[in-house]
Amino acid sequence: MTLMADPAAGGAALTDSAPLSQFERDYAAKRRAARRSWLVGTVIFALAFAAASWMGDFFKVTQVTLPDGSRDWRWIIPAGIPRLGDYLSQTFPTLRWDSFGADFGEWFWRWQIWLKLLLETILIAFMATVFGVIGGFLLSFPAARNLAPNGWVLWISRRYLEIARTVPDLVWALIFVFCFSVGPLAGVLAIALHSCGALGKLYSEVNENIDMRPLEGVKAAGGSWFDQIRYGAVPQVLPNIISYTLLRFEINVRSSSIIGYVGAGGLGQEFRTAMSFQEYTDLSALFLIILVTVILIDFGSEKIRHKIIGLEDKS
Repeated sequence: MTLMADPAAGGAALTDSAPLSQFERDYAAKRRAARRSWLVGTVIFALAFAAASWMGDFFKVTQVTLPDGSRDWRWIIPAGIPRLGDYLSQTFPTLRWDSFGADFGEWFWRWQIWLKLLLETILIAFMATVFGVIGGFLLSFPAARNLAPNGWVLWISRRYLEIARTVPDLVWALIFVFCFSVGPLAGVLAIALHSCGALGKLYSEVNENIDMRPLEGVKAAGGSWFDQIRYGAVPQVLPNIISYTLLRFEINVRSSSIIGYVGAGGLGQEFRTAMSFQEYTDLSALFLIILVTVILIDFGSEKIRHKIIGLEDKS
């Protein structure tokens, strides 16, 4: 605390300069710490990006053959972009305005088979989502730190969910095809198991953010652990569970259209056939079918979610 003369007031005024100086020093120290953190983070990001680029051959050079027959060394990505364009151009069908109907019919020449397989794909995704939701929902409560009855139940539940979602659904499909032969059953089991692990993780994270006071009230009234979950936790997490479930169904539709590549049913077998016989226009037709299906599912899921949670459509 210092005394300083104030000529305008004709006397002395009190100025608290010591705390102000301390504040400035603290602020400067925090700024230096923030700059150091930003610098360290930038260096770590740059090193990780460089390592990933090296592992991914982003900066690899390759020898290409020029139109005149000579050879030249070029970066692999610029050299591969024209080839990507050539591949995509082969998937586009020839559509002429004067013969649009015939050209479109030739493009979707297997539409009856594709629609049947599309229905199979959607049903595989639906059954897998149902089983995955049941398993993930039941395991999400013992897998939440604030709801698990004890440490052993928490550990076992989390390890099971980790194993289920760590193994890709395509690998699960290969295992179940070996066990149950080719067909939709292998696809349902594969996607259901992977969905159980993924949804159980998401559900458990939602459970860990709930308000514990309703559960304490149920417990104080003599309710069991199941009563606390039923009346204290489920009403709080239900909207988020519905959102994650609808999103997972959309993901499973895309997954079920791929796992058929290994014999697990759905449109995947058509992808394999088209790629094996180099029927590139069939690939674009199948992609368009899946794209339209996903768009419709996304639109319907949004409407269902808004209807359940009572959100008015503002569009």
